[in-house]
Amino acid sequence: EKAFPWEKFPQAEAVMVYTRALGAARSGDAPAVRKGIDKLQSLHKAMIEAKIPYWPQQADIQIKIASAWAAFAEGNKQEALKLMREGAGMEDASEKHPVTPGHVAPARELLGDMLLELKQPALALKEFEASHKKEPGRYRGLLGAARAAELSGNKAKAKGYYADLLRLTAKSDGERPELAQAKKFLAKK
Repeated sequence: EKAFPWEKFPQAEAVMVYTRALGAARSGDAPAVRKGIDKLQSLHKAMIEAKIPYWPQQADIQIKIASAWAAFAEGNKQEALKLMREGAGMEDASEKHPVTPGHVAPARELLGDMLLELKQPALALKEFEASHKKEPGRYRGLLGAARAAELSGNKAKAKGYYADLLRLTAKSDGERPELAQAKKFLAKK
């Protein structure tokens, strides 16, 4: 069977490589993230050489965000936050292609995740809320905002975001632990 001709679609391969790099970073595997960043840089070059519009800028953003998570996995938290903020700013300034789906994971949402891990829930909440303005109704975004609000002591916002999360998943047939957590929080008086 013939393999898929990735070399013809470096922008599509970049999305896959970026996603794997994020997964490796969140698993603490910094060397795998660095390998992914190297591949993203070569794909970026291929996009430029092929004169593919739009996607080189997206690859720049992916490289910046993956680099932030690599720094985080390596224990360099301040550098990670600096790079993540830069990546989020780059993504904010970029246009979304009219034909493509949304981002794999919005940069502001990822920044919120990073701030939660750094035990800065009030700052994380601001980032999740900024992400909602551009990409509303995302499961991970609502969950992140609810957790950030809860951890920062903002019970009213936590209640609202958990309720939004349950409305979003009202017709789901699975029981995820975070939905049980939302129901438990909303059941409190």
